[in-house]
Amino acid sequence: MNEILFGDNIEIMQEFPKNFVDMVITSPPYDNLRSYHGNGIFNFERTAKELKRILKNGGVIVWIVSDATVRGTETGTSFKQALYFKEIGLNLHDTMIWNKPGFTDVGSLKVRYAPVFEYMFILSKGKPKTFNPLKDRKTLNPGTVNIPVNRKSDGTFKKTGKIRKTLEFGQRYNVWKMNPVNNKENTGHPAQFPIELVKDHILSWSNEGDIILDPFSGSGTTAIACLFSNRKYICIEKNKEYYENSLERIKLYTKQNKKEDTLELKGKSIIWAV
Repeated sequence: MNEILFGDNIEIMQEFPKNFVDMVITSPPYDNLRSYHGNGIFNFERTAKELKRILKNGGVIVWIVSDATVRGTETGTSFKQALYFKEIGLNLHDTMIWNKPGFTDVGSLKVRYAPVFEYMFILSKGKPKTFNPLKDRKTLNPGTVNIPVNRKSDGTFKKTGKIRKTLEFGQRYNVWKMNPVNNKENTGHPAQFPIELVKDHILSWSNEGDIILDPFSGSGTTAIACLFSNRKYICIEKNKEYYENSLERIKLYTKQNKKEDTLELKGKSIIWAV
């Protein structure tokens, strides 16, 4: 069921059954930081409620956002959205950071340090059913011996395991350093995020064959990341130019003569490529 759908994401998601998708990953328009050809405004609360409804129990939403600075103060939109997801019953499982080693807001240096990150809120419907931790963090002293400990509430330490050697690579932390994408000329999209970023989240929070949704598909990066990682994708985009450009990108990665099946939703027939 791999498909990029054209239209309003709320209207389309209303046609989906409850508990339908395994994972959502998206970077919605936020704080009018990009124009998106006039398509940057959306109803966040309705979107959030639909995402919760169609997300399976144990499913995860990766919500990648940041804040504008208006009249000297950050808007706090990102935190407001994370807290609203909690209000409607989702867990704020983790607050991750996308560290982008570069910035474009040169004027900000006159009054503050350079903004080089975005939030990646990991929201779950109950306890996440899947966590496949990526273990590619280069350790400082591989081969050294240590005893795992936890700090208790009184400040003392408690041993939590046996003596073990430090491996060459350890589990990632929740701050991911990745370069942003700068190829608007290729996709027509002003805020495309890296395929590697999306792919790594998909690998972390889902399994092969799972259904991944991106309700703000943009240039189709999520779809391509799903093809790389053997997941099924449903992407939604309401901007005609971005939609058509993403279809062209997908053609570079999809095989010919795919099978098709039909999913009936409230009397409507939608074709999904298998």
